[in-house]
Amino acid sequence: MASFLTQFTSYLPQHPGLLPQWLLLVSIISVGNSIQAYSTLEFTSQVYAGWSSHPGQTPSSTTSPATPLSSRTFGTWTLIQSIVRMYAAYNIDNPQIYQMAVLTYVVAWLHFMSEWWVFGTARWGRGLAGPVVVATGSLAWMWMQWGYYVPA
Repeated sequence: MASFLTQFTSYLPQHPGLLPQWLLLVSIISVGNSIQAYSTLEFTSQVYAGWSSHPGQTPSSTTSPATPLSSRTFGTWTLIQSIVRMYAAYNIDNPQIYQMAVLTYVVAWLHFMSEWWVFGTARWGRGLAGPVVVATGSLAWMWMQWGYYVPA
């Protein structure tokens, strides 16, 4: 068992602190999200649930403005962001890569907030809460940890 753990941990980012592991975890989850965005409309429809005149209505592909094309586009966008974040997990002391990872969260946050507050294609709920919490929390964490990971 110890040999397996040693081998497994050798693949994890070798930087101190939890932020690199967080970035790797979010990247892996995002790759899975990209795959599902290509294979089904179900989960994308939960994020982009649209406005409902019936509070409590369960989002579905019939109430969502998401289409198969928009789902695949979202999957591609998510995959690109996950690649940048994975690079940041392993190169967190590189200021340019760190900045690019921060920018992926800025873009994600602006996108989700504008779809909710401006365009009305998203509404607060299970589908939107996860991406908003991850983007907001990661942005704050990366902003606060800049000096710890990036040399002056």
